[in-house]
Amino acid sequence: MKTIQKIFTLGAESYLHRFSTTMPAVQRKALLAMQNCRSPRMGSNMFCCPHCQKTQTLPRSCANRHCPTCQSDKATQWLHTHRHKMLPCSYFMLTFTVPQQLRRLIRSHQKALYEAMFRCAWHSMQLLAKDPRHLGAHTVGAIALLHTWTRQIEYHPHIHFLVPAGGLDRHGQWMRTRQDFFLPVRALSRIFRAKMRDALIEAGLYESAEPSVWNVEWNVNCENKGNGMRALSYLSAYLFRVAISNSRILRADADTVTFQYKKQKSDKLKNTTIPTTEFIRRFLQHVLPKGFVKVRHYGLLAANGSHDFKKLAEMILEGFADTWCQKTHPAMPTGLRCCCGAAMKLVALIQPPLPKEVRIQT
Repeated sequence: MKTIQKIFTLGAESYLHRFSTTMPAVQRKALLAMQNCRSPRMGSNMFCCPHCQKTQTLPRSCANRHCPTCQSDKATQWLHTHRHKMLPCSYFMLTFTVPQQLRRLIRSHQKALYEAMFRCAWHSMQLLAKDPRHLGAHTVGAIALLHTWTRQIEYHPHIHFLVPAGGLDRHGQWMRTRQDFFLPVRALSRIFRAKMRDALIEAGLYESAEPSVWNVEWNVNCENKGNGMRALSYLSAYLFRVAISNSRILRADADTVTFQYKKQKSDKLKNTTIPTTEFIRRFLQHVLPKGFVKVRHYGLLAANGSHDFKKLAEMILEGFADTWCQKTHPAMPTGLRCCCGAAMKLVALIQPPLPKEVRIQT
């Protein structure tokens, strides 16, 4: 079976022998968790149907957020949970990217500089949105998501912001953007660059950055992603995706891994083969710091904000009802279900067998 778990099983010993003294503890933990996921070493869960008393035993998963096996169903669950928080308007996807010259420094100081990327991107967008020459909105909203890989699972940190096409002015009235324009991306990228420079100075890391990074143009991309539900579906696919899915693995052994990827701005598939230890290194560099939150809600979309989503939606719909088509979504059944349709309950945790005692001949 050509899975990431198999690759880790085949290459973990060699990788740990080479990098065990330098790899972060969070990467070691993720490596061992994915290696043992749903194996006898993890034990099992026993479920029982309260209706027909049928039992079912399933191997326990590692529940690590970087494991492709454990993340497969979470995107759909998250989508159904958050669909009621989407506003009845178009949404834009803004992507804030840092230049190549800064990526090594960010990888070495992930927690501090990922936080800085979130903060600087959001503040840049807020500042420009308030400008009456552009949107003139006192308050905007966003769902932000950190993404760190390319299609070849190289390190490439960037942040996606899913933002409603408008905001509230100082009087609490909805300000709508144009269908094809949210904010000027060149001005946004320069503000983002200046704020990141200030953040590095504050963190004492400015001297560690290559000087040329402040002389090149930074990249901010902006695209219209359709209405709220379409945009949310688009974001949910990013949210629980790991660096590479099992379906892209073509061949794997102790020496090499071959996987597929799509060329940028093309649907053409290409194959690439790299050493197994290199594959593990690329995968593990996307493991996030312990406790780090990769998705955040800001402004109008803040989870603990003071804005009433229902009233805000009604305000947006006034005069724009013909441009919005609300789609209904059936309730999603959660948890394991029996063949009779009833929800099964967890009744026992079966611990893994203890390792056999090693007897030493005397």
